[in-house]
Amino acid sequence: MYERKLPVKLDCGLHLFMEVMNGKWKISLIWSIHSGIKRPGELHRKISKASRRLLDTQLNQLVEHGIVYKTSFDQKPLKVEYSLTPLGETLIPLIELTAKWGEDHRGVLEPLFTNVHYA
Repeated sequence: MYERKLPVKLDCGLHLFMEVMNGKWKISLIWSIHSGIKRPGELHRKISKASRRLLDTQLNQLVEHGIVYKTSFDQKPLKVEYSLTPLGETLIPLIELTAKWGEDHRGVLEPLFTNVHYA
């Protein structure tokens, strides 16, 4: 298992928030689950740019942090579903507000990214 070389700074709420939400696909996972996508395969199809392994890792982290419930059904083949915890539900207004900020400032920000070429 991975061990951090530097201790986690949790001296303020922002650092705590960033530690929980650290991960490129976590907000997309939370929003997708909130929107009704519950199964791992459906989540992977919805967020197809991410590898299945990475999504599984970030889902497990969200479970560990108490943001997402993981329900495993005792059947063959194995069936797993994800849902938001009450703590996870408290992130939805924040995600909506962040998305609105992006839309409100699209005209200024989008041109900055249209000609960027990543190596």
